[in-house]
Amino acid sequence: MRISTVTVRKRLFFVLIAGALAIFILLVRLGYVQFTMGNWLSGLAEDSWSRDVPFEAERGEILDRGGEVLATNISAPSILVVPRQIKEPENTAEQLAAVLGVSEDKAYEWVTKKESMVRLNPEGRKISKEKAKEVRDLDLEGIYIAEDNKRHYPKGTFLSHVLGFAGIDNQGLTGIEKYYDEHLRGEKGYVSFFSDAKGQRMPGIADRYKRPEQGDNLRLTIDAKVQTIIERELDIAEATYKPDGALAIAMDPDTGEILGMSSRPDFHPENYRELPPEVYNQNKPVWSQYEPGSTFKIITLAAALEEDKVDLEDEHFHDKGYIEVSGSRLRCWKKGGHGDQTFLEVVENSCNPGFVTLGERLGKDTLFDYIESFGFGKKTGIDLQGEGKGILFNRENVGPLELATTSFGQGVSVTPLQQVTAVAATVNGGYLYQPRLAKEWVDPETGRIIESYPPDMKRRVISSETSAKVRDALEHVVAKGTGRGAFRDGYRIGGKTGTAQKAVGGRYLQNNHIVSFIGFAPADDPEIVVYTAIDNPQDTLQFGGIVAAPIVGNIIHDSLSAMGVEKRSDQIEKELKWNEEALIEVPDIVGRTLKEVHQAYYPFNIETRGKGKVVIAQSPEAGEKITEGGTIRLYLGDKSLVTD
Repeated sequence: MRISTVTVRKRLFFVLIAGALAIFILLVRLGYVQFTMGNWLSGLAEDSWSRDVPFEAERGEILDRGGEVLATNISAPSILVVPRQIKEPENTAEQLAAVLGVSEDKAYEWVTKKESMVRLNPEGRKISKEKAKEVRDLDLEGIYIAEDNKRHYPKGTFLSHVLGFAGIDNQGLTGIEKYYDEHLRGEKGYVSFFSDAKGQRMPGIADRYKRPEQGDNLRLTIDAKVQTIIERELDIAEATYKPDGALAIAMDPDTGEILGMSSRPDFHPENYRELPPEVYNQNKPVWSQYEPGSTFKIITLAAALEEDKVDLEDEHFHDKGYIEVSGSRLRCWKKGGHGDQTFLEVVENSCNPGFVTLGERLGKDTLFDYIESFGFGKKTGIDLQGEGKGILFNRENVGPLELATTSFGQGVSVTPLQQVTAVAATVNGGYLYQPRLAKEWVDPETGRIIESYPPDMKRRVISSETSAKVRDALEHVVAKGTGRGAFRDGYRIGGKTGTAQKAVGGRYLQNNHIVSFIGFAPADDPEIVVYTAIDNPQDTLQFGGIVAAPIVGNIIHDSLSAMGVEKRSDQIEKELKWNEEALIEVPDIVGRTLKEVHQAYYPFNIETRGKGKVVIAQSPEAGEKITEGGTIRLYLGDKSLVTD
């Protein structure tokens, strides 16, 4: 059948339209692929061709409040192998093994693995720069040196439990390093080279470099000078008493900022793999939970004063050595009791029966309201992991006996950090602050402050008038009571001792106590609160006043001196016991001749330094107090060197 010309033309027209439409669709698709999907497809291609040699980002440095470096980074290159680029695996393995100190079989296994890139763990990971240079000098094909770094703690064991440590992949594992890992860790960089399907480098294509981004620097509230003093005192305590453990915390009571914190046993963060986890995981100031003992009496005292349940000066209490509650005798630490005493003397003497009486006057609900308001029974919220919250009696189960024991710190469990935070509130005017370690984030390149953390006041617990009365009572404890070991001339230290039996399996251990002391100074305007606990000290009487109080006295004295806090002149005089020596004020000897000094017959030992006949300096300075027979060092020189 013959097809007409018209039909042919129609068919050709439709074919032309279909073809044009097909071409248009192809062009649209091509344009979409080219312009819309181009970058994505190119990225896939580059990913399939490229091999990344990673560059670890440096973690942000951790600094003390004054900018002293506590945690930083040091170069520690790593070796990477691209097996497909290695043409002589036996020779490569032999040379690599010799430098890294591994067997040739192990090195051969590395260089022949069926992987695109191999990390040499652990022998080739984070090695010294000298070792990396040896590998680089071999000039082995397929062997790459990746710029890497590792965490370095320049002060060793200093602040170890607080700082924590970072692992081999630069991830924070404990302490501040873990808590703020996201901000500290930064962002990795890399150098990319391109290879074909056989793993051979593709010629003519330049390597691509992405710069690693360093993490932000973190400035802590820690004062390195205060921390150094704490570390020193705990080292001395360890050597002297050989305890099961020890801890100390220092806080600024007006902000909640932690000035120092340490535990024993401690560790070097760079050597954590050599230690059992129970050493580096136990940050005792935030983790430990135990009966506080008499340091808890500060809370009962504050509550009783706030509720107007006691007059410390004019009201008396007779202590016969015990008090009966629900058929049980709760004894005072002093056999036979303290006899008649004012309630101020009850505080000075840490008299248990007197505090039981205060607890009874307050009643269950009022006392426990204050205990909870001071922050006990829940976490403080400090920026560290593993914080304990302590254990309080369930109010429904609190009877007269439980109320009585709670009033003097027995039968409840608290953390050291809770105690410091609560006592800070009793002496700072009544304000409870959240304790904090992070002060501000700093840009590592510009030094600009990115973010800061202001003090976080949770609530007011007691009035400023009550706080002043608490400070005065606790200053009397140090000047005249059980805390005399913490007395330091000129600094008006107040505080409270604590001696708590340790319990195991519901039974108290014999001759095994946690002895503690919490102190603050100056009493008229506290700038530091310090708590120290020594767990089961050996070869000594296990009392807080004997073991812990002198440690806190040393920490407060030296810390305030380092902080530039001036001494006070209106201090309560220390009441001396029969075995204590009186302190004598050091005279001003500067400007006198050596002959005049000898003729004065001072009741001190005199040591001289230097040449000359005139005293140009002295130590201790004039006005300080030392015991009779103590030593004064005189520095001699010319009269022209004497300054007014």
